[in-house]
Amino acid sequence: MTEEGLERLRAEVAAQTGVDWQVLLSHRVGRGSHMEMYAFLFRPDRVTWVEGAVVYIDDRDAFAREPFSAVFRTHDGLDFVLTSVHVIYGKTVEGRQREAEALAEYRLWLEESFPGLPIYVAGDFNLPPTDPAWREPGRASFPLIREGATTLSSHDGRYANLYDNIWAPVGIPLPLADTGIDLFPQTRLGISHETARATVSDHAPVFMVLDPAADPVVLEPWSDVLSPEPRPEKRRGPEFAAALDTPLSVGGAAVAGNIRSSIYHLSHCPGYRQMAERNKVMFDTEAEAVAAGYRMAKNC
Repeated sequence: MTEEGLERLRAEVAAQTGVDWQVLLSHRVGRGSHMEMYAFLFRPDRVTWVEGAVVYIDDRDAFAREPFSAVFRTHDGLDFVLTSVHVIYGKTVEGRQREAEALAEYRLWLEESFPGLPIYVAGDFNLPPTDPAWREPGRASFPLIREGATTLSSHDGRYANLYDNIWAPVGIPLPLADTGIDLFPQTRLGISHETARATVSDHAPVFMVLDPAADPVVLEPWSDVLSPEPRPEKRRGPEFAAALDTPLSVGGAAVAGNIRSSIYHLSHCPGYRQMAERNKVMFDTEAEAVAAGYRMAKNC
């Protein structure tokens, strides 16, 4: 909530570990009078900041608190994108579900901004990974935490709601050595839940360990778990269905432009199937897309 609070945390962590930790901090984000800041706290002997540190430009106001992303490099030379998210709790579940679904489009923006890098989206999503809202973002990502719970109840040793998670990319080898939940009142501090909720947090942190020596893990789309049967593609009407079948580029691939980003994708590119139908416009050729002011996605 404040830079002063974050500096106190950084100083205490440095004192406990004997390492001078560093901080990347966003500006204050949020709607109305309640504003929060995102932060990455990291130790430079293990991880260095490469580029980024940007808050998403949310021109459709899909997020109550726009996500914060940066590119990091481990001391072993692994580059990755890390995003911090705090989905609004709100008065209804529908609001949370809308933000969860918007993460699919946000992830596509990250792929276009940082082509070729694995993208991890971490935070408090205020929804369990089994919620149907994850079908669309689950086409390109997978929740690393699928069992247990992360919200501290008022009773010692009891936890509720698997709201906190890390969503990892699918279809590429990942050096995941370990993942889990750190039940810190018991494992770290030896304090009651009441004390933890009042002085630390009412959420237990989730974690992942990246190690290039680990056997690579290739994750499958989470949407396949939520909905094992293939879902028909959404259509806007007969003319849109026909457009999907007929427009071809010179190389024989369908060409779809994203009206929000002015970027076009070919049918064999990662972003083609991840693009929301409401943002898709079809072209007969790549030349037609370029003439209309679109450029090819960097990950295509």
